Amino acid sequence: MIALIDYGMGNLSSVYNAFKAVGADDVKIVTTKKEILNSKALVLPGVGNFGDGIKNLMRFGLCDAIKEAVLAGKPFLGICLGMQLLMESSEEAPGVQGLGIIKGKTVRFSNNFGLKVPEMGWNCVNLTKEHPYFSGLKSGEYFYFVHSYYLKPDNKDVVLGVTDYGIDFCSCIAKDNIFATQFHPEKSQDAGLQILRNFMNNVKK
Repeated sequence: MIALIDYGMGNLSSVYNAFKAVGADDVKIVTTKKEILNSKALVLPGVGNFGDGIKNLMRFGLCDAIKEAVLAGKPFLGICLGMQLLMESSEEAPGVQGLGIIKGKTVRFSNNFGLKVPEMGWNCVNLTKEHPYFSGLKSGEYFYFVHSYYLKPDNKDVVLGVTDYGIDFCSCIAKDNIFATQFHPEKSQDAGLQILRNFMNNVKK
């Protein structure tokens, strides 16, 4: 089972329907620690505030379950806020501790370059290396973004994709069984569906 984690921070139906569109017959929306630990893979989507996201995960008792599942090597896909919550902290919620699975923080875009914040719309992702979840895609593919904050990981080796929005920011990370995107695959048409398809096929192996 691919566990699509519901913690009250996002439109789960669009992610669920996107997985169904690529043939995932074992994706399930889950809300409990037991379901997460019994799953074969995890998807943590999300939109909204970093502090609220962590608060909700804690309220549902899911933080430790996510960490345990990731540590056990289960394939993990984080989307947008779900990617940011992996970090230790965020400028969006000073004093709030993130999941800390990836060392580093998230920071807010500056307005110094005359660009609107949040970034909203299509932008390209330039790959720093190959990855199986980008199989069938090329560097420079366009994906759909909606965000005001971006990742600054301590270890640059986890950066898989970089995007230009006044500055080059980390738009995708990969480390062992962890894969996460700042963009929304479920809203990114064929390219986004290909990523979900690749994730699903990896889970089936």
